[in-house]
Amino acid sequence: MFYALALFNVFVAAVAQMLLKKAAITPHKSIVREYLNPWVIGGYSLMVFSLVSNVYVLSQGVLLKELGTIEAASYLFVPALAFVCFNEKINLRKVAAIALILVGVVVFFWE
Repeated sequence: MFYALALFNVFVAAVAQMLLKKAAITPHKSIVREYLNPWVIGGYSLMVFSLVSNVYVLSQGVLLKELGTIEAASYLFVPALAFVCFNEKINLRKVAAIALILVGVVVFFWE
């Protein structure tokens, strides 16, 4: 149960990165609007949610070394979301690297 929440937190953090990327590529009329706009506020709000939720997961018995390994899923979520949201390219080399990372996660949790 708490491992699923930890994985969800990684996904939420990846979504937050997409919001921050959207803010970064959107032109703004002033430096204040560059940092105080819905994309930035939403992105950082999701990051804070993910952080607080990760602290909760750790308090419920998930080991720090396990959480760090679960966070490797961001290497899957971020490129997939970037492809969907921003049409960023994913080449064969990136797919191989992501697969290798995911194999490492599976090996880590295999008992």
